[in-house]
Amino acid sequence: MNSKDPITLEIIQNSLQATADEMFLVMKKTAMSSIIYEVLDMATGITDPVGQLASSGAGIPAFVGVLDKAVTVIVQKFDKPGEIEPGDVFTTNCPYYGGVTHLNDIIVAMPVFAEGRIIAWTAAMGHNSDVGGMAPGSLSGDATEIFQEGLRLPAIKLISRGETIRPVLEIIKVNSRMPEVLEGDLWATIAAVRTGARRLTEICAKYGADTFDAAMGGFIDMGERISRAELAKLPKGRFELSEEQDDGRIFKVSITITEEDFIVDLRDNPDQSNSPVNTARDGAMVSAQMLFKSLTSPETAANAGSFRPIRLLTREGSVFHAKEPAPIGFYYEIELRIYDMMWRCLAPHVPGKLAAGHFASVCGTFISGTHPDTGRHYTIIEPQTGGWGASARADGNSAMFCGFHGETYNCPAEINEARNGVFVDRMELNLEPGGEGRFAGGRGIVMDYRMRARDGLLTMGYTRSKFPPWGLDGGRDGTPNYVEVRRRDGGTERYAFVSGLRLGPDDVIRVVTANGGGLGDPRDRAPAAVAEDLRNGLVTPERAREIYGAAV
Repeated sequence: MNSKDPITLEIIQNSLQATADEMFLVMKKTAMSSIIYEVLDMATGITDPVGQLASSGAGIPAFVGVLDKAVTVIVQKFDKPGEIEPGDVFTTNCPYYGGVTHLNDIIVAMPVFAEGRIIAWTAAMGHNSDVGGMAPGSLSGDATEIFQEGLRLPAIKLISRGETIRPVLEIIKVNSRMPEVLEGDLWATIAAVRTGARRLTEICAKYGADTFDAAMGGFIDMGERISRAELAKLPKGRFELSEEQDDGRIFKVSITITEEDFIVDLRDNPDQSNSPVNTARDGAMVSAQMLFKSLTSPETAANAGSFRPIRLLTREGSVFHAKEPAPIGFYYEIELRIYDMMWRCLAPHVPGKLAAGHFASVCGTFISGTHPDTGRHYTIIEPQTGGWGASARADGNSAMFCGFHGETYNCPAEINEARNGVFVDRMELNLEPGGEGRFAGGRGIVMDYRMRARDGLLTMGYTRSKFPPWGLDGGRDGTPNYVEVRRRDGGTERYAFVSGLRLGPDDVIRVVTANGGGLGDPRDRAPAAVAEDLRNGLVTPERAREIYGAAV
């Protein structure tokens, strides 16, 4: 068959995307944890033989650029003849060995063979509820080194020629407080990569390995052409931003856009922390990839070619390029800080492309204890929704996941109440004043978890707690992210970060997420829009007169 036939190549390229999507559905339907099957804290993808991303499934945007980096490490590590064979499955979770994110995210990768050679890899990952470490859920703000955050899997073989390496699986299980759940989720991930491998083998059997290679390479090259065409439309020059963080540190970013390159310079930043608010260099690259994709072609599929114009400059040993054994559990908040800084840096220069600041935190909330009805240990892992910034055309969206988490879902209250030892008493929009503008920022949420267990524990880490989402072009800043613990005896405590906070029956965890930033002068808001806000109870008459003036 002619490997250059455009129709055949198009069919194969679409099949790659369909295969990644099927892998996603397989994992969703077979996982045991609600963080995977309800929230969709997971990712699937296909790479070429050397680890270049060819296609990816739905789910978390920040995970799109993770899987290829894991495969690249596996390929480099197992580079001797016979070390990678048909039926093998590999796994990693450590950011210092291709894992990119944190130890909870176990990546599984499988080589796909056809005509006696590797023609692709299938890969998948999901957030696992507990992989050991010093705290339930494996995340703790008190961790000072990665050894305290759980079991590390440094790119190892889990299945050899189709046969499970049982000692490896047993080591993984015995380190978890929820071994049955961990094993179930791991097998769901394995099922996903095996399904993908089977589909790719079928495609190669139909069209031949050479034609498959040509289609995959052409798909990646097309991604580059699309990105470079859009890069040419961006303003050229050097753009800089310095921003104080909630903890007092100053983060800086410099972005240089040329005809050929999108250069992100993060070298002038603080040293890595002895707390788990660091990211590996690969994580910083993921942030750059997300922002670059938003600016170029967000509507098209992402692959390795899409990101070829990016050049990332980091300093080893910094918060954005941590080195072993720095803890890294809350890496996602640091990646979000990079992403949000780049967004804020470029927003004034690309009108119409980037909105005002959003709540920009995963707002990861970890609640654990003993289920009062079953006596089993439970761990809730819950990213929260919040408000997005206003755009030049419309108000921001309310109660949406952050830019890191993207196409995911909240866990229904009924699931949390049935499977876990809590009541969900309240979930409503955040009505705190803030985020006003010609177009208003979207609303965050207020959510109450009421404890039932006597041995409850809370761990959480929210950023944008001191410095709220930023307004644009005269719009008002939004409101902060925080948690308020309301004790049964009437006492209250407010937190942005806390680890292992003890809770008892009828203690309430009130999650409050930010309203997004507004865009434009609030006094330019359309009277009809102000009237609609008043009807919906989003603003009081007094606040409307104060902020919108004559528009009321």
